[in-house]
Amino acid sequence: MSAGFNLSALAVRERSITLFLICLISLAGLLSFFKLGRAEDPAFTVKVMTIVTAWPGASAREMQDQVAEKIEKRLQELRWYERAETYTTPGLAFTTLTLLDSTPPDQVQAEFYQARKKAGDEAANLPSGVIGPMINDEYADVTFALFALKARGEPQRLLVREAETLRQRLLHVPGVKKVNIIGEQAERIYVEFSQERLATLGVRAQDVFAALHGQNALTPAGSVQTRGPQVFIRLDGALDALQKIRDTPVVAQGRTLALSDIATVRRGHEDPASFLVRNGGEPALLLGVVMRDGWNGLDLGKALEREVTAIGTEMPLGMSLTRVTDQAVNIGAAVDEFMLKFLAALLVVMLVCFVSMGWRVGIVVAAAVPLTLAVVFIVMAATGKNFDRITLGSLILGLGLLVDDAIIAIEMMVVKMEEGYSRIAASAYAWSHTAAPMLAGTLVTAVGFMPNGFARSSAGEYTSNMFWIVGIALIASWVVAVVFTPYLGVKLLPELKKVAGGHDALYDTPRYHRFRRLLGRVIARKWLVFATVIGLFVLAVLGMAIVKKQFFPISDRPEVLIEVQLPYGSAIGQTSGAAAKVEAWLARQPEAKIVTAYVGQGAPRFYLAMGPELPDPSFAKIVVRTDSQQARDSLKQRLRVAVAAGLAPEARVRVTQLVFGPYSPFPVAYRVSGPDPEVLRTIAGQVQRVMQASPMMRTVNTDWGTRTPALHFSLQQDRLQAMGLSSGAVAQQLQFLLSGVPVTAVREDIRTVQVVARAAGDMRLDPARIADLTLAGANGERIALSQVGTVEVRWEEPVMRRRDRQPTITVRGDIADGMQPPDVSGAITAQLQAVIDKLPAGYRIEQAGSIEESAKATQAMLPLFPIMLALTLLMIILQVRSMSAMVMVFLTSPLGLIGVVPTLILFQQPFGINALVGLIALSGILMRNTLILIGQIHHNEAAGLAPFDAVVEATVQRARPVILTALAAILAFIPLTHSVFWGTLAYTLIGGTFAGTVLTLVFLPAMYAIWFRIRPQARVVKIENSGPETRA
Repeated sequence: MSAGFNLSALAVRERSITLFLICLISLAGLLSFFKLGRAEDPAFTVKVMTIVTAWPGASAREMQDQVAEKIEKRLQELRWYERAETYTTPGLAFTTLTLLDSTPPDQVQAEFYQARKKAGDEAANLPSGVIGPMINDEYADVTFALFALKARGEPQRLLVREAETLRQRLLHVPGVKKVNIIGEQAERIYVEFSQERLATLGVRAQDVFAALHGQNALTPAGSVQTRGPQVFIRLDGALDALQKIRDTPVVAQGRTLALSDIATVRRGHEDPASFLVRNGGEPALLLGVVMRDGWNGLDLGKALEREVTAIGTEMPLGMSLTRVTDQAVNIGAAVDEFMLKFLAALLVVMLVCFVSMGWRVGIVVAAAVPLTLAVVFIVMAATGKNFDRITLGSLILGLGLLVDDAIIAIEMMVVKMEEGYSRIAASAYAWSHTAAPMLAGTLVTAVGFMPNGFARSSAGEYTSNMFWIVGIALIASWVVAVVFTPYLGVKLLPELKKVAGGHDALYDTPRYHRFRRLLGRVIARKWLVFATVIGLFVLAVLGMAIVKKQFFPISDRPEVLIEVQLPYGSAIGQTSGAAAKVEAWLARQPEAKIVTAYVGQGAPRFYLAMGPELPDPSFAKIVVRTDSQQARDSLKQRLRVAVAAGLAPEARVRVTQLVFGPYSPFPVAYRVSGPDPEVLRTIAGQVQRVMQASPMMRTVNTDWGTRTPALHFSLQQDRLQAMGLSSGAVAQQLQFLLSGVPVTAVREDIRTVQVVARAAGDMRLDPARIADLTLAGANGERIALSQVGTVEVRWEEPVMRRRDRQPTITVRGDIADGMQPPDVSGAITAQLQAVIDKLPAGYRIEQAGSIEESAKATQAMLPLFPIMLALTLLMIILQVRSMSAMVMVFLTSPLGLIGVVPTLILFQQPFGINALVGLIALSGILMRNTLILIGQIHHNEAAGLAPFDAVVEATVQRARPVILTALAAILAFIPLTHSVFWGTLAYTLIGGTFAGTVLTLVFLPAMYAIWFRIRPQARVVKIENSGPETRA
């Protein structure tokens, strides 16, 4: 740094200002710490929306060709379109639109608006009778807390009214954004007719429908204009109670009958149900609370706890409101973990300094840590960042890095005081000799995280704060080291006794002499040392092949997720029965504390990395809350054994857990695409056999089901016309007899209840008796359905799936315990090559699953690596002012791999996105050490030492701070090894820092000697390099 301006000297000279700044930063940092929001995960934009269309009576094929096709075509026109995935079932089509991973977050809502507009424009071109499109783009909401409302024996309609009251109360809790009621079944009032009775009385069903509709229709009755207010006329008679429906008059053959004479009127729910929720094996309603953005999750957790306790005391006997999930618990655990790791790291740093340089030095270094964190908290508060998994982890990562600057600065000060400098002169020395290389090293380390900060992808958005927090922490630590540490040193360091003999005597101890002799031998055998290190590096690169690969680590959440999948097309009653068997087994397990079953679709999104599971009557999800990760793993294993032994044999039961990072339903999956579904099934079958044969795979399945039967009637049109009927009229009568026909709606307080007319008895539940159903002709005559046509069984697809308007079957599965998705995907892909090579034209097999998500994240980072490289080299060249030295510094960056690979293998850790981040941080640490060492060598040469002596003495002088910073970092990262999310990063940094320290003190001098052609015997050497420069 400039000799004229000395920031350290200025800070020591203007002590009042410096002290005021320390107090101000500390106080502001403390306030910021308590004001910052707390959340489990960082908020990121979910670039998914679903479009639902219904066409009652259509087959899955008709839904695909006549409805979904038209909407998909329009969606493909979108600017940020990536894919549209559609699955169709009889009468329903669900289209999931996914935008490109690189879509800027601020463009997502505008793109969703365009999608709504295009889907809405296309509605006019859909066939008559199509309902929709209905659009949902609110998947970004993560349910902060779920509460189960139960009352044994209470009708659900009363429970719903109670839930509405509770919803209103919870909405007034500070920090609540919205409250969703989950598991409500649509109410119905059923009017059930006996066919025989209608025929006997000569009443047509259409007459009944008309009577009910006419009685209930809301029609204006006019108003009277007076001199005062306008007086509206209101007529009584609307159906608002069961008795009024029963008393509805029906005219038949000149007689007036009450509806109760010819039909049974009763309350019920939609039949069959579309979604059922059970908690602890009992029917329940769930209240899902969504937190406001940027709110403190711990505060919201406490406020909800108080409100729910107050609600509990006021509830009627037999009704309960219990907590199912609560993110506040997870946030609390994460913040507690951070505080614990922070204190552990602080104590470690202090201990290292106490032992090596005395307790007062330890206090000075330790004071730098909270000061640096205070600056970080202030910047976080100013930029709207919250405490979450990424920011807390980044702060812990920063702890290991930010003490380096303070240790280097204070060590330099201590040395100079021992040489005889005054405190003030010693405090100013660090600025002129280590501030510049420290700053360059700090910036190089921060720039290493740049791809995380600017990658345009979901994973990039999720982890972007890693760059900002670590970058802010590193720069703040440098400012603290050159401004506040010298001041604190002047105030707190004792009067150190001057060592007789000054500078030379400090390094004239037997230990340093042994180190000098070692360095002399190293430089004398520099080529052997160089070859050894390069050999170790090559071995480390080869060793990466046996390190398990990973994208994101598994989660530390204690939930066990159980998916119960019956054959596609199964009725929801069968699915509910299979789920109930699993629930009954779970009720007997001590680890299963809270068991909640969601039948007919997936669970609400109570965790960020969960994807939405769309409605499917053949699917159920059971979420089991345990007390710990050990209980979770134990329950998972036992349940898998029970399933293998025959628990719920009619279903495919999958037992899994939550995973960090972008959502992928199955870790390993392959998409088979092509025009002909028959050929697709054949190819998918081959892929499935290959995957099932692998011992690395479990629960291999496809997302297309086996065909299901449909009863097909071929009607004789001439006979129908003779009876005054049409195909449409027959369909309407069958719909009335079997499923029921909506006739009108009853308006009950805040709910509208559909009135459904249908046939009484169990005839509608037996397919064999359908041909005997009686139709009514235009003139009231009766005829059996079998007399107007023939019936045959045909087979239909229960579910059809397309991706980008092309039929697609996904073959997917879980991996065996102890395996990692990238390793399994690689092995399976190699085995599938034979199938891929024989594919017919127009068909393809693509890799899906978590490896596809990983590739997206990597792809988004690739354009940033050249920029990162350029900035790194720019920082280095500005510091060393030599092309040769710049190249040498840069070549040291990947050598940390020598320590990383053995550590990962030894501790059985996978190499994933976090280990990669650790490797980037490591390269910065190595380059910083190299920069400081080169700076010291140049300083020694400027002081008149020969090149060889300059290298040896610089290494001797930097040995203590390098070892101290490494020791502090390694010990600070040890507590982090127990973290599920950050464990691999900690192991990477521990192994790499250890190896990096040895390399800095042994290999770097040898490499410098080779690079600048320094020989041990030479005292004065003219140093040349390949370029035009002659600088050493």
